[in-house]
Amino acid sequence: MDVLYFLKSRTTFIRQFYNIAAAPFVERKRKIEDGEEPFEPPYCDENSSGEPPYLEEWMEADESLHVLAYSCVSMLAAALHLYFKTWEGLFRIPATDSFKAEFKNGRLTGFKAYFAHRVGASFEDCPANLEFLEEVVLARNRVQHPNSITDRRTRYSDSDLKKLSHPFFLDEDDKALLNEVDEGERSWLMPPTLHVTGGKLISAIEEVEKFCEWLEEQITNVFYKR
Repeated sequence: MDVLYFLKSRTTFIRQFYNIAAAPFVERKRKIEDGEEPFEPPYCDENSSGEPPYLEEWMEADESLHVLAYSCVSMLAAALHLYFKTWEGLFRIPATDSFKAEFKNGRLTGFKAYFAHRVGASFEDCPANLEFLEEVVLARNRVQHPNSITDRRTRYSDSDLKKLSHPFFLDEDDKALLNEVDEGERSWLMPPTLHVTGGKLISAIEEVEKFCEWLEEQITNVFYKR
């Protein structure tokens, strides 16, 4: 089985799904910002509350883009997991049987030990950013298990921030705030929001593909030469 082919068929789908589904929300935000029909500004630039016109509509479109990106990150994490599980099935040796302790520290840690044992692949040697991959998995977990019914945005947990030295899915304000405090004080702050833009999503997809291309080469060099 060409496992990498099927992994990339999933990542290709995620790309096109996001681009097509995001288009109407991006266009709605643009029309509001440019004052185009049906969002022509009233005679007064602000309404009686002091807010810009069509702020609620703009925020709804922005929230929709974030929820869409959250769904795509979840699909990306699932694709990476399926890539690991497919190779596990081809090896015919269950990963969790031999590496239970490692899997308690996360899927990536568990499969890191598994592939090191099976094909001698050291994840530290790959060109991809392992912390980035870990964050994709953590993001999926946060999206699938949100903290509050009142907020459609998802926040990092304190335990997530302890694992990630430089969280990627942050907006510029949260990133600047996080950089101003010592790591030991981070748990005292309100956990920042997972800010997944289209650009960040594409970067995450590219990092997963880069990692899987590298691992595929390690497996091919060892597994098929036995």
